[in-house]
Amino acid sequence: MREILAGDRLDQYQLTELLARSGMASIFKAVDERSGSTVALKVPHMQFESDVAFYERFRREEQIGQKLEHPNIVRVLSPETKSRLYLVMEFAEGRSLRAIMKDHERMPLEKALDVTRQIARALVYMHAKGIVHRDLKPDNVLLGDDGQIKLLDFGIAMDEAARRLTWFGLTAPIGTPDYMAPEQVRGKRGDVRTDVYALGTMLFEMVTGELPYDAGKMQALMRAKLNEDPRLPREVMPNIDPKIEEIIVRAIERSPRERYTTSAEMLADLEHPENVVPRDRTMRDKPHLLDRVRLPRKIVVPSILVVVIGALLTLIFMSGPGGPHHRGLPPEPRDAPSQGR
Repeated sequence: MREILAGDRLDQYQLTELLARSGMASIFKAVDERSGSTVALKVPHMQFESDVAFYERFRREEQIGQKLEHPNIVRVLSPETKSRLYLVMEFAEGRSLRAIMKDHERMPLEKALDVTRQIARALVYMHAKGIVHRDLKPDNVLLGDDGQIKLLDFGIAMDEAARRLTWFGLTAPIGTPDYMAPEQVRGKRGDVRTDVYALGTMLFEMVTGELPYDAGKMQALMRAKLNEDPRLPREVMPNIDPKIEEIIVRAIERSPRERYTTSAEMLADLEHPENVVPRDRTMRDKPHLLDRVRLPRKIVVPSILVVVIGALLTLIFMSGPGGPHHRGLPPEPRDAPSQGR
């Protein structure tokens, strides 16, 4: 077999146009010759078709996609037969949120909130079915001319009901660095709060025109996500509505325990921001002492051992035959009895 090109026929689909190409797959516009409908085909490059891990992940993406049917999620279709590995999706017109954000330094607040609400509704639906996207970012959001958004690309999505993929390369940190939650940086699978974090990061970027962490290189960004709190939106946009800032900050808290517990909670605040009560975050601007002073583990552990061993030796000495409690010391004088008259 060879690489598929525009103009080829693949089973019941006539490929008419190359829409996008990544390092792992190409996406084509195609016509279903049996139904006459226009669809999109995601076809992996040849070198990945024999990769067992890639095959399982691609198959998992198809299975997850076929479970979901929501107006804000691109539908994954089921062809009658397939002669090779590929994915069939509904064809949706529009531009990526990334391309739209490049046209504006800052997106108008109402538009940013509308986009975020639509994504949140899709998340509420997905999360109720046990699906976590894990790679939310502006590139995976399509915005149509009618203002409707569609979530794309479930390539690293997690189905909580399915067995875990444990082949080499599938359990390393996955996602896109700018939108990855700290727990993903640590290599954890993540949960619904991981998607909440990514959505909060996207809202931060749409409203302020910048990202929560002002770190240049990827390694510096990863360290910052593990050890530092993100910037407050007011640091970039001083006149931001405190209620909107509260929604953003609660979504992108470094600790998952401090974030919205569910996407439904975040959606409730997005739909009624007037009910949000901003918290006092003045102390948040000041780093904790333990965040400022972090000793290497190879120093801390031996130091603790030395202290413990020293304490034990002291205790043995004090209670042993040569200790002060066993020496022939004269008894301490007792208080003389009081003299009564």
